[in-house]
Amino acid sequence: MSDPKAGVEKPLPPDHDHWLVRPRTIAVLWIGFAIVLGLTLVPDLLIDHHAEFEIEGTIAFGAWFGFLSCLILVFGSLALGRILKRRDSYYDR
Repeated sequence: MSDPKAGVEKPLPPDHDHWLVRPRTIAVLWIGFAIVLGLTLVPDLLIDHHAEFEIEGTIAFGAWFGFLSCLILVFGSLALGRILKRRDSYYDR
């Protein structure tokens, strides 16, 4: 005969936090991600860039250009959303 509670998880006590929401874990993750991002910039210092334009030869060009492009896309889409937004009752005529 099978146990009816075999696949049921026991509820966690109210004072138990998931490991991803603990402040110490969040701090360790931020520090770890910052270190990894910093380490990805090290090879950029060691490579001789053959840039087509002068700005392409700057340190971490791909990183800051990608970040700036992402910011422009996000804020541009917010502005476009405000322009194109309609009232909730727009189609209820």
